[in-house]
Amino acid sequence: HVQLVESGGGSVQAGGSLRLTCVASQRANCMGWFRQGPGKEREGVATINPHSATSYLVDSVKDRFTISQNNAKNIVYLLMNSLQPEDTAMYYCATSHWNCYENQADPTDFNDWGQGTQVTVS
Repeated sequence: HVQLVESGGGSVQAGGSLRLTCVASQRANCMGWFRQGPGKEREGVATINPHSATSYLVDSVKDRFTISQNNAKNIVYLLMNSLQPEDTAMYYCATSHWNCYENQADPTDFNDWGQGTQVTVS
């Protein structure tokens, strides 16, 4: 099992920014960010292949968020700009045994999960 620790969440006003950090205990074939808002199902946000740095963001955030990594330290970041109340959720980092699927961020494809970090936008 891969151990994952997220940080960087908090409360921010609409239009503000936050950078989330995920530290993994070992290299994975795919790393992703997911979120679950109140009363909603968990949904994908972004993925990155640590080996190639190839990334993917879902349409709802691709013009506002950026996923990046420090591959040597098994760290992945999610920079969130222009935050809106609809972005309020618990944000989770996760890893997959398999390479990232093209243009997908499906929670069911991921195996190990962090505890999450809360993001609240008002």
